[in-house]
Amino acid sequence: MKSGCVCVCVVVAVLASVGADAQKNIVETAVADGNFKTLAAALTEAKLVDALSGEGPFTVFAPTDTAFEAALKALGITAEELLARPDLGGILKFHVASGKVMSSDLSNGMKVPTLEGAELTVTIDGKTVKIGDATVTTADLECSNGVIHVIDKVLLPPAPVKDTPNIVQLGEAAGNFNTLVAAVKAAGLTETLSGAGPFTVFAPTDTAFEAALKALGITAEEALNLPNLGDILKFHVASGKVMSTDLSNGMKVPTLEGSELTVTIDGKTVKIGDATVTQADVEASNGVIHIIDKVLLPPSPTTTVAPGTSDGDATGSVDAASGGSARGFGGLLLAIALLARRV
Repeated sequence: MKSGCVCVCVVVAVLASVGADAQKNIVETAVADGNFKTLAAALTEAKLVDALSGEGPFTVFAPTDTAFEAALKALGITAEELLARPDLGGILKFHVASGKVMSSDLSNGMKVPTLEGAELTVTIDGKTVKIGDATVTTADLECSNGVIHVIDKVLLPPAPVKDTPNIVQLGEAAGNFNTLVAAVKAAGLTETLSGAGPFTVFAPTDTAFEAALKALGITAEEALNLPNLGDILKFHVASGKVMSTDLSNGMKVPTLEGSELTVTIDGKTVKIGDATVTQADVEASNGVIHIIDKVLLPPSPTTTVAPGTSDGDATGSVDAASGGSARGFGGLLLAIALLARRV
């Protein structure tokens, strides 16, 4: 009789113990385990304890203290430095999924969305289950508000993709459009070319501008003070995003200045006006840049076509390769420069 009573008491005690464990939430389970001290400290520092103690349910892929030690060594930082990282919360959320996902719910190649926003990929090879590149060492630790799967590595979320720079930012970053960027600023076009667009810019390099200034006989400072600087720049810009694959031989491209540029394609050589495209399709967040080897000059509204010339000569450029002559509006610029010097 006594032995039977003892057995009943033991069973009741075991069931009570199991019941008590089942009532522990994810944070309480991790703390009670003793192998997740760094994880628990990180959750506290990132102020995620209340969230992961909430109703959930959540699935947590929990790195052990040993996993954290290996991660700290690989990153070359201390635990204190880890806890001070501004992205600590994001790292921890990368280990948490919404919902209760048991090991039996996992399948090879499955994508698990995390609270951080990125996904983790499940890989199953025989009895080995990996979450990202971490191996699950113990699965299905059930908690009152979800489940914990113990893993042997700290998972790091993918680096955020940097925003694609706009046209002006690309020009500034490239390093070989200093004169163009300075001209855009001087003409008050920075805000426009940083806007939504989209725009297509035929961008002369600094070398192209040097040749143009030499041919026009003016300095960069004098060029930046020209009253028609804005129109010259707008003659290099078209509305819309026109990729190189959209161009065709003889195509007319309306510019923001109001005049058109003619596209000439001969084999692999593409010309805009009489400037050659040296690099095409440099994409920006608000359009595309095609790099050209000459500064294009819009036609003068008062240009008189001389005998022996064609209407096409009214639209000019300054040759970056040969330092050729300024035609049409280029001649007008030269006259302005000479008058300025006389004054």
